[in-house]
Amino acid sequence: MLKAGVIGAGHLGKIHLKLLDQSTKYDLVGFYDSDPKVSETISKEFGFNSFPSMEALIDACDMVDVVTPTVHHFECAKKVIEAGKHLFIEKPITQTVEEAVALRELAKKHKVRGQVGQVERFNPAFMAARDKIDNPMFIESHRLAEFNPRGTDVSVILDLMIHDIDVILSVVKSKVVKVTANGVSVISETPDIANARIEFVNGCIANLTASRISLKSMRKSRFFQKDAYISIDFLEKKCEVVKMKDAPEDPDEFAMILTNAEGVKKQIYFDNPDIQPNNAILDELNTFADAIENGTLPVVPLGQGTEALRIAMLVIENFKTL
Repeated sequence: MLKAGVIGAGHLGKIHLKLLDQSTKYDLVGFYDSDPKVSETISKEFGFNSFPSMEALIDACDMVDVVTPTVHHFECAKKVIEAGKHLFIEKPITQTVEEAVALRELAKKHKVRGQVGQVERFNPAFMAARDKIDNPMFIESHRLAEFNPRGTDVSVILDLMIHDIDVILSVVKSKVVKVTANGVSVISETPDIANARIEFVNGCIANLTASRISLKSMRKSRFFQKDAYISIDFLEKKCEVVKMKDAPEDPDEFAMILTNAEGVKKQIYFDNPDIQPNNAILDELNTFADAIENGTLPVVPLGQGTEALRIAMLVIENFKTL
């Protein structure tokens, strides 16, 4: 078992601590938080070992899980890597692309593995539908959340939209050629609701909307490709795959048949995959342990986390704010 520790014991840090403690792949040695009151509370409530310093925790671990506010990501991750320890780091990987690139190069130098916590890659609905997505040419994503002051330390792009940016980059095998965006600041100093249009070299277009001031939550993406439409509800953990094929000469009486303007008949049918319930955060942590043990590439390596951040920063740079 890999000895694991957590830096940052806030809301998400507590979740990671509990799951690492449950995991059969890790031995949780403890955590470090810069706030003594938080450390005392977590230790008393859950019995986890609180380390007196970040360096002491890192020295005791094989893998360190960085779950601090984004502003501290680079500083903490750099110490982890330079100590020769494997790094799991929550999204966004860092505050700037330059910092992310530096971490990636450091990881190569010190021959350690790193994974970014892009949890939607492990959403059971996405995992079930992933193999059905083949060369999508239009993608539409909506990620809407109710207002939560806890998330305003970063922009709505880095807090919410980056999930969908990462998912889209993982299925579109083409480079981004153009990004346009606009947003509206309603409560915060930075936009609280934003829309981005991402265009790829192969002609694919992705239209993304993210909001942290909605009255109800929504996390849905739709992928359109030749002869197929895939809808994924990340919140409800559901997916729907609708496909079209040439209609048979003698279709079943219940078959759904469409005739296009050229008179070609197509049959519509559903190819919905089975969705296996899971704990996405536990799965991403466990797959990282597998990558470390087997010497394989993590599911979301530092390079992919860097690219998601790069595109997110392009969205922010291209904002036309209202």
